[in-house]
Amino acid sequence: MLKIFDYPSPAAEKALARIASRGIAFTNKEHAAVRRILDDVKARGDEALVDYTRHFDAPTYSLKDMPVGPREFAAAKSSADRTFMRALNRAAAQIESFHRRQIRSGFVSLDRPGTMLGQLVRPVERVGVYVPGGQGGRTPLVSSVLMGAIPAQVAGVEKIVMVTPPTADGRVNPHLLVAARRAGVDEVYKVGGAWAVAALAFGTATIPKVDVIVGPGNLYVALAKKIVAGSVGIDIIAGPSEVLVIADDSADPEFIAADLLAQAEHDASASAVLVTTSAVLAAGVRSEMERQLAELDRADIARASIKQFGAAFVTPDVARAIDLSNRMAPEHLELHLRDPFARLGQIRNAGAVFIGEYTPEPVGDYMAGPNHVLPTAGTARFASALSVDHFLKRTSVIHYSAEALHREAADIMRLAEVEGLGAHARAIRRRLIRRNTLDRRSSPPNSRSCGAI
Repeated sequence: MLKIFDYPSPAAEKALARIASRGIAFTNKEHAAVRRILDDVKARGDEALVDYTRHFDAPTYSLKDMPVGPREFAAAKSSADRTFMRALNRAAAQIESFHRRQIRSGFVSLDRPGTMLGQLVRPVERVGVYVPGGQGGRTPLVSSVLMGAIPAQVAGVEKIVMVTPPTADGRVNPHLLVAARRAGVDEVYKVGGAWAVAALAFGTATIPKVDVIVGPGNLYVALAKKIVAGSVGIDIIAGPSEVLVIADDSADPEFIAADLLAQAEHDASASAVLVTTSAVLAAGVRSEMERQLAELDRADIARASIKQFGAAFVTPDVARAIDLSNRMAPEHLELHLRDPFARLGQIRNAGAVFIGEYTPEPVGDYMAGPNHVLPTAGTARFASALSVDHFLKRTSVIHYSAEALHREAADIMRLAEVEGLGAHARAIRRRLIRRNTLDRRSSPPNSRSCGAI
């Protein structure tokens, strides 16, 4: 089942190319379909939202069902059991604590005489969090609520709204509603799909237009976010999930098999890769995966994922294994090594790094604190996890005195002239002329003003 390759080799290169090619791609047909939905919602607003929701999610849905009301929130809270609330509160507290360390402050610099330079840091006003319904509400992605809303709340966002598709009978899983309240969400609307992204991006009579949209979704949701990006801010264009495990001969094949399958069960396009210095370990992991598959509810999905996009690569040494990982820039990277901390400085490209055999990737999905919204499909080469920064704006502040402008005027005008922007240079020159005129008027007879042009 799990194919094993020696690396480097032509066969390994072919396997790596297949895994890398599964990235973020949309067909022209999909793009056109989503564009039609976005344009329709922009033109018809709530009416379009109701039509799409009736067709795809809840046949008896109406406009009055769109907002989640106080009674639904109250019923959800009363249905939540103690163990869920304990886990939810612990996760939320740890996510909040981590993200509070990311808060930025503005600054002011007075280093150059006559100038004041600074930066204002302000939160955006409104954020929309998209949360998938999850198999008709049967698998509520509570962690997506926490990871999307809590950083926005920490950033100081004034209004956080959440959209999520309703079940066939027009409900929202109560766990999602309890999580929304805990994470600081102000309003929840029962609407999903590309049309929900359109509502957040453009606004309707019921759903407010937001400044930033975050959260995972299917291909059509991802494509909708891609299209509206620029009109609003977004987190990332997420592709299929992935994990890469680097291991030496000290690693436990049972743990690694479990971690690879945990990623593979997401969907058939997920990728689970082992890179190891030990051929014996690779064979052991393959055998252990076969045994554990028999215990999984989502075994068919995991098997399809491993068959298409799973592999084990046996490298001559750990350094070569890390080079391969940096090349792939995985979303999740696990280090199962004798001394993993000694290797951490060599990791250049990864969404998140999980160190040691008792730090499986699900720890980061739910509880550790760092955000689980991570770059996929090799984009960790230049992108980062969702953070408080996604909800902050940085505004430059500049002040020059007349003396400071005079001191730098010639250089400013020269650069403007090189760029062929004469009006830019003239804006500076006019101020110098005015200043020199004033200097001459205020100077005693027989005195000479400096810097005349």
